[in-house]
Amino acid sequence: MLPTAIQFFLPHSRGSSHGQSRIIRRAYPEDFYTQMMDECYQIWAQLEQEAGTQLHRQTGLLLLGRKENPELKTIQATLSRQGVEHQCLSSEELKQRFPNIRLASGEVGLLDKSGGVLYADKALRALQDAIRQLGGIVHDGEKVVEIKPGPLVSVKTISKSYQAKNLVITAGPWTNQLLRPLGIELPLQTLRINVCYWREKVPGSYGVSQAFPCFLGLGLSLAPHHIYGLPSREYPGLMKVCYHHGNNAEPEERDCPTAFSDIQDVQILSRFVRDHLPDLHPEPAIMEHCMYTNTPDEHFILDRHPKYDNIVIGAGFSGHGFKLSPVVGKILCELSMKLTTHYDLTPFQMSRFPGLGKAHL
Repeated sequence: MLPTAIQFFLPHSRGSSHGQSRIIRRAYPEDFYTQMMDECYQIWAQLEQEAGTQLHRQTGLLLLGRKENPELKTIQATLSRQGVEHQCLSSEELKQRFPNIRLASGEVGLLDKSGGVLYADKALRALQDAIRQLGGIVHDGEKVVEIKPGPLVSVKTISKSYQAKNLVITAGPWTNQLLRPLGIELPLQTLRINVCYWREKVPGSYGVSQAFPCFLGLGLSLAPHHIYGLPSREYPGLMKVCYHHGNNAEPEERDCPTAFSDIQDVQILSRFVRDHLPDLHPEPAIMEHCMYTNTPDEHFILDRHPKYDNIVIGAGFSGHGFKLSPVVGKILCELSMKLTTHYDLTPFQMSRFPGLGKAHL
């Protein structure tokens, strides 16, 4: 029996994995993520077949940026090294292929043809069903209140207590609340993200029926962070366009009144929509929220506790973890069972951050 404790009743919108859609892509600056995504695509396809439900739609992912943008160049080099099918598009080629994207002089595109949309809500239901079919038990509505390390780890929730030889902690914004009593605190920053939907002037003009891709804007409209978008689908006539950053927030206070910096984020998006997506109204029609839990370098933490090697931690998914969750889950399982992992975990070890040594234990 494999028990899984979740503090909120499912489905819930309190963390980072709710909503209907996420971008899936191989386009990364780092080779290791692109390599991990190869297996992720395979596992998502396997889950899709087993569930008998479409979980993924290939639309392509269009990266937009200035021709000299270093990140764009690095991503192109990574795709080339890893043998991922892609296409470089000049401003003129973009205008012909995607006439409802407006680009300034010197801005170009890079198309990751394997990119697309993951149907997140359907994927989560399929995963939960798979857990139950394999004999696991999902204990939703059970907040963990205490973890006692030892040869058998004890976990106390608001309603029950459990013991296990190994424990995997993937608590998102609440990770440090569980780790502090175990002697460590990870450098995690919890951000509240505005998830904005923008009304199409002509319904469907940015939809999948028009072969419109997902996109990722790198340094456009003076935005310090990425701007991303998905073809209209979730709400009829509305396109999801979001800023890949947010504002510091305690997870319990996610729905507190909007901060001034929230307004600044929406202003950045409005400027981008006005400049680059002329067939959208430049004010959000709907604004929802989710949480990011970021590390300083925005790479994950996948590691054993430095003192208790039967406690494994997965954290800091930094707003880009959903698509990678099949391989992340496999890695966490291998760590908990003391198996040899199939990937180099150096980029994900917590020791890369100073101040997490024995003095904290």
